[in-house]
Amino acid sequence: MAEKTHRTMDDFAQACGVSRPTLSKYFDDPASVKPATRARIEAALRSSDYEPNLFARNLNRKRTRNVGIVVPTVTDPFYAEMVSRIELRCRDEGFWPIVISSHGSPKLEAESVRTLMSLKVAGAIIAPLGSVSEPGVFERMGENIPIVYFDTYIEGNTPFVGNDNQQSTSTIVDYLCRSGEPPVYVDIPHVNHNSGERLQSYIETMQAAGLEPVFINAARDYSWDFERIGHEWMDRTLEKVALPGRTILCANDRLAFGVMAAAFSRGLKLGRKPDCDLRVAAHDDHPLSRYTCPALTTMAQDFAAIAGRSVEILLALLNEADPPKQDIARTVKLGATLMMRQSA
Repeated sequence: MAEKTHRTMDDFAQACGVSRPTLSKYFDDPASVKPATRARIEAALRSSDYEPNLFARNLNRKRTRNVGIVVPTVTDPFYAEMVSRIELRCRDEGFWPIVISSHGSPKLEAESVRTLMSLKVAGAIIAPLGSVSEPGVFERMGENIPIVYFDTYIEGNTPFVGNDNQQSTSTIVDYLCRSGEPPVYVDIPHVNHNSGERLQSYIETMQAAGLEPVFINAARDYSWDFERIGHEWMDRTLEKVALPGRTILCANDRLAFGVMAAAFSRGLKLGRKPDCDLRVAAHDDHPLSRYTCPALTTMAQDFAAIAGRSVEILLALLNEADPPKQDIARTVKLGATLMMRQSA
């Protein structure tokens, strides 16, 4: 491999005939330097193998153009979809996203915070584990850089963007009651605020309709393995030949995937037609929910709006030209849309 023509930014700046601060300004934003200067730098880049060490340059700054993104897992297509949208929006705004998964572990979540702080990220967009997050870890982070929670939150004054669980759950409960037998609610471990809010909305909506809420804890232990939980619960239930009802509303789509698979393996016919044994509905509009068999009736969270508003709020916190921080929205809850498919 040929030796580099210019080893340092000082060398390259001298070769371009510009100052080092001007060259640094160009690498931050090419449009921020005069057209003639920009043309001179770009001509030198084309004839040279020089590449700026962005990592070293960032370490020398008080604040970088990096944004941290922390999620419980990137293997869940829900979070993968959200991360993809947030990443693209950050890049459009001139920021480089750094994605870290906590893998459902409070210790790894705390480690991800330390890692992002060591990289001097400008800010962070975080889906915290919630109930098991180490106390104070994000509060300490928020004292140094702006952060925004999405999907779920930790109590405090940190801005949050997520789904309006009261609206979405009441919408699908109302639909199921109008279209057939009232639903039995199958709950997941309350790993974050979403679980409790959806259960509460189910209870209130059933009671408002003059119906008795029936809800079942599919599992009590802390776990994100929702497909397994749903499959094992349905398998145990059918083993006893004691289905709690002919309409099952699952706390999320992943739980429903397990419920549907176990029901199918036991020979039950799922769907909303008169000859079907069981209706199943859920919440989230997980990217795979339309491809189950039958396709899953669910509530579609607004992925685009949640990602977009999360980035917008973080940018407002970073941008000194925007209103003072106390004027920035602290809580944004977005409505979901009923996706009526064949399962219910």
